[in-house]
Amino acid sequence: MAKKTYTPEQIINKLREAEIHINQGIPIAEASRKIGITQQTYYRWRKEYGGLRIEQAKKLKSLEKENARLKKLVADLSLDN
Repeated sequence: MAKKTYTPEQIINKLREAEIHINQGIPIAEASRKIGITQQTYYRWRKEYGGLRIEQAKKLKSLEKENARLKKLVADLSLDN
């Protein structure tokens, strides 16, 4: 199965969909399967994105990307010296 990359908006929407299933009494494993992810992915997403609005998730991803870029830049500069 090919690995699919989801945008923060898609992740939050899938988490909301899963919560609807769970609130209806469906077990987490089955709710995860219904939205097309594994149970482990559900828990990881809930830990990272739980309670965030879409705008906040976008900002989080943007900051993480910038942080990685800056870390690489610092590492490259320290290797040059």
